[in-house]
Amino acid sequence: MTDPRYPQLARLLVEYSCQLKKGDAILLDMVDIPDEFTVELMRACRAAGAAPLVEVRHTRVTREILRDTSARHAALVRDVELSRMRKMDAYIAIRGSHNASETADVPADRLHIYTKTLRPVLNHRVNKTRWCVLRWPTPSMAQAANMSTEAFENFFFQVCTMDYRRMAKAMIPLEKRMKTADRVHLKSPGTDLTFSIRGIGAKSCNGRLNIPDGEVFSCPVKNSVNGVIQFNAPTIYAGTRFENIRLEFERGRVVKATGSDAKRINEILDTDAGARYVGEFAIGMNPHILNPMGDILFDEKIAGSIHFTPGQAYEVADNGNRSAVHWDMVLIQRPEWGGGEIWFDDELIRKDGLFLPTDLRPLNPDRLK
Repeated sequence: MTDPRYPQLARLLVEYSCQLKKGDAILLDMVDIPDEFTVELMRACRAAGAAPLVEVRHTRVTREILRDTSARHAALVRDVELSRMRKMDAYIAIRGSHNASETADVPADRLHIYTKTLRPVLNHRVNKTRWCVLRWPTPSMAQAANMSTEAFENFFFQVCTMDYRRMAKAMIPLEKRMKTADRVHLKSPGTDLTFSIRGIGAKSCNGRLNIPDGEVFSCPVKNSVNGVIQFNAPTIYAGTRFENIRLEFERGRVVKATGSDAKRINEILDTDAGARYVGEFAIGMNPHILNPMGDILFDEKIAGSIHFTPGQAYEVADNGNRSAVHWDMVLIQRPEWGGGEIWFDDELIRKDGLFLPTDLRPLNPDRLK
């Protein structure tokens, strides 16, 4: 018997997130997902008049693909995947790996070859298709969230099927402010960081691109970042978990990076010239997501958080930085995490996780739930 929540989520992804219409071609990229949900998603696509192309992957197989890849192999994969992606109008990826650290023992040079070579596929998907990416609830995710499997599944479907249309309306004033702001100042314990977002633009993320969702992002002017930022949420990148990452910036570039594995952090930041510059600044506000669980699709949406991202910038809010890396790092500013402030020019926008200006207060948790 199919879980009755499956059709509800499938319809949200098809009708709201990707806005599929008759004649669209969509790639469904399913990684360790129950067949029952893949079937429901296919049916929802066909009900909208779209043609679904299905790719089924498994993370253990992907690890082996990465572990001994080569420049020739990666280029072959890129050419095949890019050719297919160019035929797509939309893309949905759902990832349900039972082990978030499955690629932890993939050699760094192999991972670098593969991610750098396949970057054009990701760039085309992000910039040329209507797309949405989400996780699938697993026991390992429940454990990371310190919840029972049943409780986490209930949480997952609650947060993934919330009223994103209402969130989208509430985000409009913040997006407008970020489009017109110049100077940004972030203050928190261990953090005193300044940069400009003048002329960069901004984008609301309201369930169209990610599920769960709940952020508005921009990007620093490339050379404008100065100061220090101390992240207080753990992060998993390339299969490795990092904690207590601290970055020092001068004229936009990370000049010192420390944390639980400083050697590996700096290896990633040395992937290419753009990896030590920042490609995204975002403010998170999903009212249902309060604590980190080591999964960035959830953690970057935490209520009262920001994330700052070494590496590739998005074209929709672009400072020109290009990199094979895009590493979202999260700082939570609610009181129980040490508090903090966000200033736009000379106005205090958010303090201790709560928005202060009247037009932004609908984004506070008590209004969004």
